[in-house]
Amino acid sequence: MSLESPNAATETGTGTDVANAMPRVAYNEIAGRNVERIAALSDGLFAIAMTLIVFEIRIPDTAGITTDQQLIDALVPLAPRFLTYLLSFLTLGIFWNGQQTQLNSMARANRDFAWLSLLFLATVALFPFTTSVLAEFFDLRLALGLYWLNIFATGMAILACWVYAKRANLLRDDQDHVDVAIRRRITTAQTLYAIGLAIGLVFGTLPAVVFIVVIQLNFAIAPRIWILHRI
Repeated sequence: MSLESPNAATETGTGTDVANAMPRVAYNEIAGRNVERIAALSDGLFAIAMTLIVFEIRIPDTAGITTDQQLIDALVPLAPRFLTYLLSFLTLGIFWNGQQTQLNSMARANRDFAWLSLLFLATVALFPFTTSVLAEFFDLRLALGLYWLNIFATGMAILACWVYAKRANLLRDDQDHVDVAIRRRITTAQTLYAIGLAIGLVFGTLPAVVFIVVIQLNFAIAPRIWILHRI
């Protein structure tokens, strides 16, 4: 004689039916969907990188410095480090602004976009190192080439993020029109950076860095200069 409750089969069946009725979702389909979390991580990493680069400007040895002229003489050799700091700060600021522009156009993210963003941030995290190399070996073309390679990798990473976001339909419905503007800005900037590298290989690091800084200042203030507005 069975001692099972008469409702056992029904309860079991009902539980099975409910379990089967629940949609099955793969982990990869729900991971990395929060755009705000990506933005928060990016802000923190950019802040750290932009702080670390200033450490390359070291206070000179104060022993024997007792007059203003002696202090000036000690600070003059730091000029390349100040210039390198300005270069890197502007570079990071431009990339930060570019990423924020992309994220502001997005309705959502997904796992693949999150990992592409991490790849982009990995290249950003290298800037304190390449800045240090350029500041320490300012006159060497290899140091300039390494720095340009960092810029190129970061540019390709941020472009990959945007291309993927558009293809994966992660953008807001009213943002399709910004695609051309974002792609044009990235490709134009990378072209000008490559010209800067060419100048450095031919004429030396100083003219190249000055050229790039001028271009970056243009990107930073161009909206206020009508003749440069469309560059």
